Amino acid sequence: MTGPADEKGGRQKGAANLGEAYRKAAPYMGAATSLVGAVAGFTLLGYWLDGKAGNRTPWFTLLGALVGMVGGFVSFFRQVLGKGAGR
Repeated sequence: MTGPADEKGGRQKGAANLGEAYRKAAPYMGAATSLVGAVAGFTLLGYWLDGKAGNRTPWFTLLGALVGMVGGFVSFFRQVLGKGAGR
């Protein structure tokens, strides 16, 4: 049977393991957030430019989404592969 002291120690160890997992995952979560931010930012910039230019076809929106995806993926892979390569 486990007593209250054993349960408390188990919870603390579980919390420490969870904290360690978050510390290890933080760079990858940051890389994913920057990817989403780049795509969203450049797409919104293109949307705004289409509105200013009065385009009926959303060329700037499409171009912004493409630039955001390429730039975001390049940044994402540099961050993720940089961590795995021991940099």
